[in-house]
Amino acid sequence: MKLKIAIQKSGRLHDDSVKLLKDCGIDVKNGMNKLKTESDNFPLEIYFLRDDDIPQYVEDAVADIGIVGENVVFEKQKKVTEVEQLGFGKCRLSVAVSRNEQYTGVEYLQGKRIATSYPVILEDFLKARGVTAEIHEISGSVEIAPGIGLADAIVDLVSSGSTLFMNGLKEVDTVLKSQAVLIRNNELAPEKLAILEKLLFRIRSVKKAKNNKYVLLNAPNDRLQEIIGLLPGMKSPTVLPLAESGWSSVHSVLSENEFWDIIEKLKDAGAQGILVVPIEKMIV
Repeated sequence: MKLKIAIQKSGRLHDDSVKLLKDCGIDVKNGMNKLKTESDNFPLEIYFLRDDDIPQYVEDAVADIGIVGENVVFEKQKKVTEVEQLGFGKCRLSVAVSRNEQYTGVEYLQGKRIATSYPVILEDFLKARGVTAEIHEISGSVEIAPGIGLADAIVDLVSSGSTLFMNGLKEVDTVLKSQAVLIRNNELAPEKLAILEKLLFRIRSVKKAKNNKYVLLNAPNDRLQEIIGLLPGMKSPTVLPLAESGWSSVHSVLSENEFWDIIEKLKDAGAQGILVVPIEKMIV
């Protein structure tokens, strides 16, 4: 039995989705010109589909699981379960207006015409704030709508904001923060749930590795306890004696979020020869 996963055929999530599976040790053949392929070393079938169609395929059990943007999950409102946030494909669904407009808050949108590819999310956003507006659903090139007189504002996905800038727009409010997520069918058979758990174990190990660094350093023994106190590690740092008397080698793992602050404190505490090594997999 194989677990069927749907990923984006092309677009901003495709490359990272394939890379995640490969980082999990799963052999994925090139699917750019295929709709389906299979892994040789893991019980997985991979379907390459349009991003917007993936929630429907998962709800209908054509695919058991899928990798898709949270924005699509919220917009399509299909009966699926979000299993895991994957940490890539991060973006914002934002309100943008002409650069010369004075945006005073969400009340600015009252009675305005708003162009978007996400009418469901936008309607919920406006309703929750007591704002009534005219929503124009557009499937693509939303950013040109104000320039051609179709809309007063837009709600669209934003990563860097460069596309908005080139079209004379500015980002003024955030409707939703999104990233790639793993979703599953709500009625998976126990055998497929077991395969999914194995896949999740690998995914979580890869995610932990990306968020942590392996650190090796040399510490004077008279300041060893102070240095160890700065290194949380997975349980506690590993300490090994060096050939040079009075010194020890200390090995530990640091979170990416706290890395630079702790490195500076380690130097101030007398640590030398600090090496930082990326972690490929991290099993805890």
